[in-house]
Amino acid sequence: MKKWFLLLIIAFTIIILIMEAKLNMEIENKGNDITFSDHSIPNCYIPIYKEAADEYSIPWTLLAAVHRVETIFSTMDPMISPVGAVGHFQFMPRTWIGWKYPGTDLGDITDETDITDVNTITEFGGYGIDASGNGKADPFNMIDATHTAANYLADHGASDNDIEGALIAYNHSQKYVDNVSSYYNLYNEYFEVEIMSIECYE
Repeated sequence: MKKWFLLLIIAFTIIILIMEAKLNMEIENKGNDITFSDHSIPNCYIPIYKEAADEYSIPWTLLAAVHRVETIFSTMDPMISPVGAVGHFQFMPRTWIGWKYPGTDLGDITDETDITDVNTITEFGGYGIDASGNGKADPFNMIDATHTAANYLADHGASDNDIEGALIAYNHSQKYVDNVSSYYNLYNEYFEVEIMSIECYE
């Protein structure tokens, strides 16, 4: 009797552990796809968000929410949108390099243009930042992209707590604002994000 009772306890414990694992699972691997639950933030990115957020006086959870919506935490492949936005935080090349740089109204520039060149960015008033200190401001470098996003959002109101205004400037879509805001509010309300690690982009 005791043996069956012990086996029952062990089985019950295993079931509970499996259920907890499923409940707390923040990332599910499905082939090459990674699916995040609504309150997931990869913990490997949190220090990068916080550093950039402190630099530009904005909430780090806002950067996490924008990153989530723009590239699902850099899991989109490739990180180039159909309209030509590039990198971890999906900047149009001419927003990155500067809208004074020649191009179309949509922000298109020639493929030969080096948008990582810090001198060109300075000359044309772009937002791209070499936060990693490697001599290039690269939208595909996570540190550069995060600091650039923080700079842009701060410059458009986020540092004055105008989150909606900053997001409208970032994407010009109320649906986008609502989507990012939902994650932003969720991250602020539900912050237990010592989340399962994934491989981070550098």
